Amino acid sequence: MKTLTLRRPDDWHLHLRDGDVLQAVIGDTSRHFARAIIMPNLVPPVVTTSDAKAYRERILAALPAGDRFEPLMTLYLTEHTDPDDVEEGGKSGLISAVKLYPAGATTNSHGGVRDFNKAMPVLERMAKIGLPLCVHGEVTTPEVDIFDREAVFIETVLDPLRKRLPELKVTMEHVTTADGIDYIKSSKGNLAGSITTHHLIINRNAILVGGIRPHYYCLPVAKRENHRLALRAAATSGDARFFLGTDSAPHVDPLKECACGCAGIYTSVNTMSCLAHVFEDDNALDKLEAFTSLNGPAWYGLKPNEEIITLEKRDEPVKFPDKRDSGAGPITVFDPMFPLHWHVFDK
Repeated sequence: MKTLTLRRPDDWHLHLRDGDVLQAVIGDTSRHFARAIIMPNLVPPVVTTSDAKAYRERILAALPAGDRFEPLMTLYLTEHTDPDDVEEGGKSGLISAVKLYPAGATTNSHGGVRDFNKAMPVLERMAKIGLPLCVHGEVTTPEVDIFDREAVFIETVLDPLRKRLPELKVTMEHVTTADGIDYIKSSKGNLAGSITTHHLIINRNAILVGGIRPHYYCLPVAKRENHRLALRAAATSGDARFFLGTDSAPHVDPLKECACGCAGIYTSVNTMSCLAHVFEDDNALDKLEAFTSLNGPAWYGLKPNEEIITLEKRDEPVKFPDKRDSGAGPITVFDPMFPLHWHVFDK
């Protein structure tokens, strides 16, 4: 197959940051994607509907002229989140989901939830009105090995929560383990999972072999090869419970290349070319549209996009920048460590 036509994709987990970085990166998403679930972990975080409205306006103001893109806003769940505000935002259509960060789990998550009992009034209201909960599925207790955080979260936090509130609709974001895949597949409903571009391509060797390579460091951290293969099998299966959430997370190089570097990989630039390569390798190009363009909208109760994009495989590799310049500093673009030959055309 040399040409592939897909409905315009969506990104169900995206970091755009703010200010100079937002200005630098928004075009890399709006070039190929019609919609995206926008992460709320700014400084300060997006905790109220009013915050989300203001952030949405900044995103739209930063769009390149002529680009059509819809940011789907989320709220940052805290132990003090107002259930009435969440309901108002959800019913207005402004708020598409609420994001759960266990405190300390990842970048700008220090204000997240420590005592889940304090967040229950909000979660109960969300279950009542059908507003999805997006979860960063890791525990943060120091005695748990970083490579086991997802599995322990499922056992000790997520499964008890879902048994307590079975009507709550939950998205396990950036699933990274076979444990997570198996848990979603075994569920009876109200559970789905997003999978990132980079977790389909790298395992933990990419971070550590041959020296520490900070631009492959993310949270949840990449795991063993057997987990990567489980993610690929799920993504390429066509199973409607799995869909693309890139977790594209730009950081300027000085914040990555330091003694305590930030977690995050910037993949918006070349995600669609990377995914076409992965799905072709797994003889599943016929399942790519489901993963990028159909399953996510169905889960979030939206219609698929009417617009299309075309991918064409060419002998010459795709040229993408090593860095994306911003007023705050350079941002390194994800390098999949192999040439990409699927070119994307969307105009």
